[in-house]
Amino acid sequence: MKPGAMLLAPGAGANRDHATLVAIDDAVKLPTTRIDIKSRSHNKVMTIIGDAAATAVAEAHVSPKRLVLGGRSFGGRMCSLAVAEGLPARGLVLLSYPLHPPGKPEKLRVDHFGDLDLPVLFVSGDRDPFGTPAEFDKHVAKIPGPVTQVWLEKAAHSPKGRDDEIIEAISSWLATLK
Repeated sequence: MKPGAMLLAPGAGANRDHATLVAIDDAVKLPTTRIDIKSRSHNKVMTIIGDAAATAVAEAHVSPKRLVLGGRSFGGRMCSLAVAEGLPARGLVLLSYPLHPPGKPEKLRVDHFGDLDLPVLFVSGDRDPFGTPAEFDKHVAKIPGPVTQVWLEKAAHSPKGRDDEIIEAISSWLATLK
């Protein structure tokens, strides 16, 4: 099923107007909703994402199963949790996914990966302290849906100046979703 809309959430400390989210919104050929997440409470964040998803699909006049969710770091992680908890979606776009806190590889944020039975795109810097390519290879194998990983060479957690590469990765991946 072809994607019909996109919902993007920012990383911690950022807002819906984060430059990368705006660039994606401007570039992708889908109705896109950018949201703010001003809470750290799991339940509140799940409500924010659920409500925004319902509004996004209603405004785009598409089925919830045609919504692609995601975002940067914390925002993408929370969208992946919402989908794992049952929010319908066509796919996930996870930019700079925080696999674990920097320097704490034992504190993994992957328990829900087994519940992600949909296409997932990860775009990260190969020098991101929140997870190395080798760590991702090990843990994304738990995702039953098809996984695509795109690594930005010599980029850290905030790959400044790499929006064109990020947009190309997302656009190419979206084109594979039929």
